[in-house]
Amino acid sequence: MRLLFLGLNYAPEEIGIGLYSGELLRCWAQAGHEADAVVGQPYYPQWRVWPGYGGRRRETEEDGVRVLRCPLYVPARPSGLRRILHHLSFAASCLLPMLVRARRGRPQLVMTTAPSLIAAPVALLAAKLSGARAWVHVQDFEVEAAFATGLVRQTGAKARLARAFERAILRRFDVASSISPQMCARLEARGVAPERIVEVRNWADIDAVVPLTRPSAYREEWGIATPHVALYSGNIAYKQGIELVIEAARLLRHRADLTFAICGEGPTRAQLEREAAELPNVVIRDLQPKARLGELLGMASVHLLPQLAGAADLLLPSKLTNMLASGRPVVATAGKGTGLAGEVEGAGLVTPPGDAAAFAAAIERLIDDPAEAAKLGQAARGRAEERWSRDGIVARFIEHAGGICREDKDNNLSGYK
Repeated sequence: MRLLFLGLNYAPEEIGIGLYSGELLRCWAQAGHEADAVVGQPYYPQWRVWPGYGGRRRETEEDGVRVLRCPLYVPARPSGLRRILHHLSFAASCLLPMLVRARRGRPQLVMTTAPSLIAAPVALLAAKLSGARAWVHVQDFEVEAAFATGLVRQTGAKARLARAFERAILRRFDVASSISPQMCARLEARGVAPERIVEVRNWADIDAVVPLTRPSAYREEWGIATPHVALYSGNIAYKQGIELVIEAARLLRHRADLTFAICGEGPTRAQLEREAAELPNVVIRDLQPKARLGELLGMASVHLLPQLAGAADLLLPSKLTNMLASGRPVVATAGKGTGLAGEVEGAGLVTPPGDAAAFAAAIERLIDDPAEAAKLGQAARGRAEERWSRDGIVARFIEHAGGICREDKDNNLSGYK
């Protein structure tokens, strides 16, 4: 099968959407299929183009995939308007290369991810030009996430236009997928026919991330001597609600047995460092290499997964998968009945979004009850193995792709849900 892929984020980005897109296409190529990827220059989570990737378009072959990197505008401080310009710049930059590859390569499937939904019409054009099926994979419902995080106002003509655009674009794809049952339900609520919806989860690296049975090397490297570590690792930005971690650290500063470790980068890190400056129980470090992810996650006594209210069914944090694989319990913030709450319950504790006292109490409960923490951590590992295994998820994706490539364009896709 021949796949033409369009993605704002791609490898070598090691967290978030870029990681999963890169691994998906690598597995596609390893299965003996062809792939072209038209992607943005790597910039995430630092929000600046990585050294060595700036300048004009450049094409390489990576893991059996032909990759063309397109230049784009990357705002140092990604406000609502600047994010829109960021996405528009990628859509403009990738338009011609996508159409050229659609015409010459004649792919059977054109796939894109959201974000960036603004660039999704480019994928639809490429599919129409080549006669291919069109597939959109929604990692974030970025319109509603922008509303939930306050980047964009929820009311007014602009908000109505954004929602209408999202619905119109999603409904035009032959297949629309997302990463959880709740997010797939949101696709249906936006008018996507149920028979065209597929669940394609993100995955855990269950071979590289395993429960540590010894002290993590990071303890000595970072000078952490306390028996317990509450760890947040990932992007530091608006939608994470990470300020809650600092508030919990302030409430628990009397605990001489606990260190809060924050590992990551993003547009709000400087602000976070200022807020934590007077807290001796907080350590903030840079994002660590993916090759050491198991060592990093194994340092945790408990993982922290704060989330803003209203965002729990708009996105499912990709960091959760490897948290579970590490065999440590998770404390997350989410409303009852949300997708995030459903994934964490039984493998950790769930508290209301924005409630620092409840968040701190859940952390304290787990470090004071090692038997409960061990039980939840064991369940977390089992859940990762059962629900988040890469080999199974990728195999099902390739099976779905093969099915729709074989189908006539006018046929029903109900066999591939």
